[in-house]
Amino acid sequence: MQSGNWQGEGDLAKAYLGWSAHAYGQDTDGEPAGDALRRRLGELDIVAQNQDSREHDILDSGDYYQFQGGMAAAVRQISGRQPALYHGDHANPQQPRVRTLKEEIGRVVRARVTNPKWIAGAKRHGYKGAFEMAATVDYLFGFDATTGQVSDHHYALVADAYVLDAATRDFVAAHNPQALQGMLERLLEAMQRGLWEQPGDYRQQLEDLLLDHEHHQEGMA
Repeated sequence: MQSGNWQGEGDLAKAYLGWSAHAYGQDTDGEPAGDALRRRLGELDIVAQNQDSREHDILDSGDYYQFQGGMAAAVRQISGRQPALYHGDHANPQQPRVRTLKEEIGRVVRARVTNPKWIAGAKRHGYKGAFEMAATVDYLFGFDATTGQVSDHHYALVADAYVLDAATRDFVAAHNPQALQGMLERLLEAMQRGLWEQPGDYRQQLEDLLLDHEHHQEGMA
């Protein structure tokens, strides 16, 4: 995913199967079990992931899309069916909540990713804060590539908050220019791969920003 060296969902499903096709147990330590995994995945109707902490969310770690997204892609490739995708919020054991993955992604985008308070907090951490923004864009893209549960307006909200807002863009450029380039390239890749289906004016704006940023970096070299 990071290298962009994939052509379609089949490549992502293959990667998931390759990394997951070993069994562990009391008397089993990494025994190949690819055939058994494929049989089980071919029978799945639901892919659910539970989370029991509010200290992190599904867009601040790659583990979430790699597991749930990778499994969903593998199920589609093996069975030809779209599994139902759910997220279980067990942060409060007395009041567990189950949302569709699409609902959870939308909730996280609004509540944390584009929340001005979170962005202001990230800015207090300089380089690391800018890195966290770029990583969030990567994980959003990863979920879309593997599940298709990210809407165009989610990309638009992130673009508005991180790269089209002049103050935030200047912060990222000053503290972690590689992060700014990474965000611009990832958002444009989402368009090029047809994930961000109708970007409208965003494409030209992001292309212009990327070109300007690259020229600035060349001038600094």
